Amino acid sequence: MENIIEISRTQVVMAFVATCIEATARLLNVSYKDVYQRMKKVGMIEHYIIPHYEVLHSESRENIAAGMVECLKNWEEKK
Repeated sequence: MENIIEISRTQVVMAFVATCIEATARLLNVSYKDVYQRMKKVGMIEHYIIPHYEVLHSESRENIAAGMVECLKNWEEKK
């Protein structure tokens, strides 16, 4: 019998956040560390990605990345 490891919802959401950061970095052709710092600076992770996880995670990676780039640029312009 195979052991099944269950992960919490928080772990699932955090894995999604990491996917968003990595996909955005690839699209922008920059490091994931740069994208993380930029998103953290404008509050995008805690005020956009996490609260909207249910809607966002149903999108394709391409659509997510494109939306993240647009959102990040808009939020940076406001700061």
